[in-house]
Amino acid sequence: MTATVSHAQPADLDALAALFDAYRQFYGQPSDVPAAREWLRSRLRFGESKVLVARQGSTAVGFAQLYPMFSSVRMARTWVLNDLFVLPATRRQGVARALLDAAAAFARADGAASIQLETARDNAAARATYRDAGWHEDATQWYSLSLS
Repeated sequence: MTATVSHAQPADLDALAALFDAYRQFYGQPSDVPAAREWLRSRLRFGESKVLVARQGSTAVGFAQLYPMFSSVRMARTWVLNDLFVLPATRRQGVARALLDAAAAFARADGAASIQLETARDNAAARATYRDAGWHEDATQWYSLSLS
């Protein structure tokens, strides 16, 4: 079944919270649906992120969350595709690709200069999906400092 993608609305919050909680569990975090719901509610309420939701029929099966950034050199907005998740039962059905395409369309319509994402080098399935959708890998090494 083909996925349809739309911008998240307040009515999507419960379904998105369940998806976001599953996404966090995938990355080793304990389940906390109420906290996931509140996190998303705050991001959406204050316009701190854009969330796209993928549906098969009326069922939410995936989401992407983008955060705004700015490029000083390019003097333009950019977006970070920070979160992308598809329910395991609906993977390999084009849902991730639909979310990636919708994210790119959103960023273009917003006048952004680029979208960036980061994934683990050993995440071969995700990397192949990104390449198939026209994303380019580079050898840039990002460094991070944990503040907690």
